[in-house]
Amino acid sequence: MARYRDAVCRLCRREGGKLFLKGDRCFKPSCAIEKRGTNPPGQHGAARRKMLAGYGQQLREKQKVKRIYFVLEKQFRNYFEKALRQKGVTGENLLFLLERRLDNVVYRAGFSTSRRQARQLVNHGHIYVNDRKVDIPSFQVKVGDVVTVKDKTVKNVHVEGAWQTAVGRGRPNWISAGAKDMSVSIAALPKREDVDANINEQLIVELYSK
Repeated sequence: MARYRDAVCRLCRREGGKLFLKGDRCFKPSCAIEKRGTNPPGQHGAARRKMLAGYGQQLREKQKVKRIYFVLEKQFRNYFEKALRQKGVTGENLLFLLERRLDNVVYRAGFSTSRRQARQLVNHGHIYVNDRKVDIPSFQVKVGDVVTVKDKTVKNVHVEGAWQTAVGRGRPNWISAGAKDMSVSIAALPKREDVDANINEQLIVELYSK
């Protein structure tokens, strides 16, 4: 299976801003953006930065969203095709499909501090949906689903730390903490205001519509 194996902080610098790929480190002075600025990675990164317009701007927006949700090109294109077939605004449909991925829900719920860590929890069988183990990160949750952590994982120091951080950080309105410890329920479908406001999904639609 293809996967990105390089340093993820390079991705943030390439996109010129924080994508929050390293969990708690993104909020500390050790963050690459804080230490090295927003110039692209590499010896001549500052010299390569230039104003983008048209296709270049659309491409960078698509790359940014791909990297935020940590999906590869073929999978991202499939999400777009599916969003195109659905009723409503294509760009928003695309973001909603990405938001409803199980690994994203695990991150948004506060079981992990990053989507990469969330994907690892899902892949290794630590996450249950409606009391059934689900180890597919791309699994689409629906309204009424209850997402929990395996009993043996509840006391994991990383999971506990992420859960406590989420209490202060808050959760999106469509995810509500359950009655049981380390559980959340999908109260509604995500809305546009629940997604990063810095994403311009229309640029992605324009890119794929050419």
